[in-house]
Amino acid sequence: MPELLLILIRSIAAFLLLFLMTRIMGKKQISQLTFFDYCVGITIGSIAATMSVDQNVKALNGLMSLLIWGLFPIVLAYLGMKSNLFSRITDGKATIVVKKGKVLENNMRKNLMNSNELMLLLREKGIFEVNDVEMAVLETNGQLSVLPKTDKKPITVKDIGISLESEHGPSILIMDGKVMYKSLKKLGYSYEWLVGEINKQGANNVEEVFLAQINSKGDLYIDLYDDNDQTQTINEKELLAASLKKLQADLEVYALETENPKAKILYAEQAERMRKLLEFIREYLK
Repeated sequence: MPELLLILIRSIAAFLLLFLMTRIMGKKQISQLTFFDYCVGITIGSIAATMSVDQNVKALNGLMSLLIWGLFPIVLAYLGMKSNLFSRITDGKATIVVKKGKVLENNMRKNLMNSNELMLLLREKGIFEVNDVEMAVLETNGQLSVLPKTDKKPITVKDIGISLESEHGPSILIMDGKVMYKSLKKLGYSYEWLVGEINKQGANNVEEVFLAQINSKGDLYIDLYDDNDQTQTINEKELLAASLKKLQADLEVYALETENPKAKILYAEQAERMRKLLEFIREYLK
């Protein structure tokens, strides 16, 4: 078998096995990288690279080695779920390095951390004075979790007693020129409504839209492939309020212009009903 073809086959086999192990390990192994995970990752990468290009290593031996090293973190993670003691042995435990504005030098020394490293991690959290810290914990993945003192915490809406309308996350209605029908249906909008809104932005069809996103207030953001076109956020509530006001005004005009007594009364009654409706929902259309 030609050497290049052999390298290609071995590389594809190593890649597929690595991909499979990554999916099995789950997102936790990627997001919370401990020192042990770091060492395992380097070893697995080294084995895969060696198996791909070094023909002195048998392909089966390389795949078996990859499989064993890939199973180690999975088995240890499973045992850690069953036993907190085992989890502490493999991953260690979090250490408090600052408490009530005081640095715990002994705990820092145990983790081989100096003051410069501590200040660096605090600055990454937006804290420049140790005295502002109620508690700082060095996690097992090397990250620093910081709890500021009560008087140093930012003020929230709840602290000042203001109630706000609850919001849900924004939803994407169009991505790369394709309509997200599930999101559209979930929010209760129709395809015709969406086409009408993108037409207001100068787009002739959905394919001209790179991204369309709507928030919990009904404001629609549209970004076109043509960056020369002006893109703006549509406030659906303001548009609805304007449409209702125009309808009320039209009814009042019809009531004045018509010579039919019954129609005049009907238009006047409907205009009054529309005025009351606008007053009732005025706060919800802001």
